Amino acid sequence: MRIFLVGYMCAGKTTLGKVLAESFSYDFIDLDDYIAETQDLSVPDYFNLYGEESFRKTEYSSLRELLSKENFVMATGGGTPCFFDNMNLMNEKGVTVYLKASESELLNRLKELRSDRPLVKDKNAKELVSFVHEHLKGRIPFYEESHLTVDVDNWDVDVLSKEVINTLLKK
Repeated sequence: MRIFLVGYMCAGKTTLGKVLAESFSYDFIDLDDYIAETQDLSVPDYFNLYGEESFRKTEYSSLRELLSKENFVMATGGGTPCFFDNMNLMNEKGVTVYLKASESELLNRLKELRSDRPLVKDKNAKELVSFVHEHLKGRIPFYEESHLTVDVDNWDVDVLSKEVINTLLKK
Protein backbone atom coordinates (compact mmCIF):
# COMPACT_ATOMS: atom_id res chain seq x y z
CA MET A 1 0.00 0.00 0.00
CA ARG A 2 1.13 3.54 -0.75
CA ILE A 3 -0.04 6.21 1.70
CA PHE A 4 0.24 9.86 0.68
CA LEU A 5 -0.14 12.55 3.34
CA VAL A 6 -1.31 15.88 1.96
CA GLY A 7 -2.05 19.20 3.60
CA TYR A 8 -0.74 22.69 4.07
CA MET A 9 2.70 23.64 5.35
CA CYS A 10 3.14 22.72 9.02
CA ALA A 11 0.07 20.46 9.11
CA GLY A 12 2.23 17.64 10.51
CA LYS A 13 2.72 15.44 7.46
CA THR A 14 6.32 14.50 8.26
CA THR A 15 5.70 13.90 11.95
CA LEU A 16 2.62 11.74 11.41
CA GLY A 17 4.20 10.07 8.37
CA LYS A 18 7.12 8.74 10.37
CA VAL A 19 4.80 7.27 13.00
CA LEU A 20 2.54 5.67 10.39
CA ALA A 21 5.50 4.24 8.47
CA GLU A 22 6.88 2.67 11.63
CA SER A 23 3.46 1.26 12.57
CA PHE A 24 3.07 -0.40 9.17
CA SER A 25 6.77 -1.30 8.87
CA TYR A 26 6.82 0.73 5.65
CA ASP A 27 9.45 3.05 4.26
CA PHE A 28 8.95 6.72 5.06
CA ILE A 29 9.56 9.20 2.26
CA ASP A 30 9.52 12.95 2.72
CA LEU A 31 9.13 14.20 -0.85
CA ASP A 32 10.90 17.51 -0.14
CA ASP A 33 13.83 15.68 1.47
CA TYR A 34 14.00 13.30 -1.49
CA ILE A 35 14.15 16.25 -3.89
CA ALA A 36 16.80 17.98 -1.79
CA GLU A 37 18.89 14.82 -1.77
CA THR A 38 18.58 14.08 -5.50
CA GLN A 39 19.16 17.72 -6.48
CA ASP A 40 21.90 18.24 -3.90
CA LEU A 41 20.14 21.45 -2.82
CA SER A 42 17.81 22.31 0.01
CA VAL A 43 14.27 23.16 -1.07
CA PRO A 44 14.70 26.85 -0.11
CA ASP A 45 17.95 27.00 -2.11
CA TYR A 46 16.28 25.28 -5.07
CA PHE A 47 13.46 27.85 -4.99
CA ASN A 48 15.96 30.72 -4.80
CA LEU A 49 18.09 29.45 -7.67
CA TYR A 50 15.50 28.05 -10.07
CA GLY A 51 12.09 29.32 -8.93
CA GLU A 52 8.84 27.61 -8.09
CA GLU A 53 7.97 26.51 -11.63
CA SER A 54 11.17 24.51 -11.96
CA PHE A 55 10.68 23.08 -8.47
CA ARG A 56 7.16 21.89 -9.33
CA LYS A 57 8.44 20.10 -12.43
CA THR A 58 11.13 18.39 -10.36
CA GLU A 59 8.55 17.54 -7.71
CA TYR A 60 6.29 15.96 -10.36
CA SER A 61 9.06 13.85 -11.85
CA SER A 62 10.23 12.80 -8.37
CA LEU A 63 6.72 11.74 -7.40
CA ARG A 64 6.37 9.67 -10.58
CA GLU A 65 9.78 8.09 -10.00
CA LEU A 66 8.88 7.09 -6.44
CA LEU A 67 5.72 5.33 -7.63
CA SER A 68 7.94 2.45 -8.68
CA LYS A 69 8.13 1.61 -4.96
CA GLU A 70 5.50 -0.21 -2.89
CA ASN A 71 4.59 -0.02 0.77
CA PHE A 72 5.55 3.47 1.83
CA VAL A 73 4.17 6.49 3.61
CA MET A 74 4.97 9.76 1.85
CA ALA A 75 4.81 13.24 3.31
CA THR A 76 4.17 15.40 0.27
CA GLY A 77 4.96 19.08 -0.01
CA GLY A 78 2.07 21.42 0.72
CA GLY A 79 1.73 22.26 -2.96
CA THR A 80 2.29 18.80 -4.41
CA PRO A 81 -1.42 17.97 -4.90
CA CYS A 82 -2.06 21.30 -6.63
CA PHE A 83 0.16 20.91 -9.69
CA PHE A 84 0.04 18.80 -12.83
CA ASP A 85 -2.08 15.69 -12.23
CA ASN A 86 -0.39 14.90 -8.91
CA MET A 87 -3.55 14.55 -6.83
CA ASN A 88 -5.22 12.25 -9.36
CA LEU A 89 -2.02 10.24 -9.63
CA MET A 90 -1.75 9.80 -5.85
CA ASN A 91 -5.44 8.88 -5.60
CA GLU A 92 -5.02 6.25 -8.32
CA LYS A 93 -1.78 4.76 -6.97
CA GLY A 94 -2.49 4.77 -3.26
CA VAL A 95 -4.49 6.18 -0.39
CA THR A 96 -4.44 9.92 0.21
CA VAL A 97 -4.89 11.37 3.68
CA TYR A 98 -5.58 15.08 4.11
CA LEU A 99 -4.23 16.50 7.36
CA LYS A 100 -6.70 19.32 7.85
CA ALA A 101 -5.65 22.18 10.10
CA SER A 102 -7.51 25.43 10.67
CA GLU A 103 -6.03 28.63 9.35
CA SER A 104 -5.33 29.88 12.87
CA GLU A 105 -3.54 26.65 13.82
CA LEU A 106 -1.42 26.78 10.66
CA LEU A 107 -0.49 30.41 11.36
CA ASN A 108 0.59 29.52 14.90
CA ARG A 109 2.80 26.72 13.59
CA LEU A 110 4.18 28.75 10.68
CA LYS A 111 5.19 31.67 12.91
CA GLU A 112 7.66 29.31 14.58
CA LEU A 113 8.91 27.56 11.44
CA ARG A 114 8.56 30.02 8.57
CA SER A 115 12.31 30.49 8.04
CA ASP A 116 12.42 26.99 6.50
CA ARG A 117 9.49 27.66 4.16
CA PRO A 118 10.44 29.41 0.91
CA LEU A 119 6.95 30.72 0.19
CA VAL A 120 6.59 32.54 3.54
CA LYS A 121 10.07 33.08 4.95
CA ASP A 122 10.23 36.80 4.05
CA LYS A 123 6.70 37.74 5.09
CA ASN A 124 5.95 39.85 8.15
CA ALA A 125 3.09 38.86 10.48
CA LYS A 126 0.40 40.79 8.57
CA GLU A 127 1.61 39.51 5.18
CA LEU A 128 1.73 35.97 6.53
CA VAL A 129 -1.92 36.09 7.62
CA SER A 130 -3.03 37.42 4.24
CA PHE A 131 -0.85 34.98 2.28
CA VAL A 132 -1.96 31.90 4.22
CA HIS A 133 -5.64 32.89 3.93
CA GLU A 134 -5.50 33.27 0.13
CA HIS A 135 -3.05 30.45 -0.51
CA LEU A 136 -4.93 27.94 1.61
CA LYS A 137 -8.22 28.85 -0.06
CA GLY A 138 -6.70 27.87 -3.42
CA ARG A 139 -5.27 24.59 -2.15
CA ILE A 140 -8.17 23.24 -0.10
CA PRO A 141 -10.14 21.99 -3.15
CA PHE A 142 -7.18 19.77 -4.08
CA TYR A 143 -6.70 18.51 -0.52
CA GLU A 144 -10.39 17.70 -0.24
CA GLU A 145 -10.06 15.18 -3.08
CA SER A 146 -8.29 12.90 -0.59
CA HIS A 147 -9.68 9.53 0.38
CA LEU A 148 -9.52 10.39 4.08
CA THR A 149 -9.53 13.67 6.03
CA VAL A 150 -8.10 13.95 9.54
CA ASP A 151 -8.50 17.05 11.69
CA VAL A 152 -5.09 17.88 13.20
CA ASP A 153 -5.92 21.01 15.22
CA ASN A 154 -5.91 19.09 18.51
CA TRP A 155 -2.59 17.47 17.68
CA ASP A 156 -1.80 14.22 19.43
CA VAL A 157 0.29 12.20 17.02
CA ASP A 158 -0.36 8.88 18.78
CA VAL A 159 -4.15 9.32 18.76
CA LEU A 160 -4.14 10.53 15.16
CA SER A 161 -1.92 7.70 13.96
CA LYS A 162 -4.22 5.12 15.56
CA GLU A 163 -7.25 6.80 13.95
CA VAL A 164 -5.61 6.75 10.52
CA ILE A 165 -4.37 3.17 10.92
CA ASN A 166 -7.80 1.90 11.97
CA THR A 167 -9.45 3.67 9.04
CA LEU A 168 -6.89 2.40 6.53
CA LEU A 169 -7.16 -1.17 7.77
CA LYS A 170 -10.92 -1.07 7.16
CA LYS A 171 -10.39 -0.15 3.47
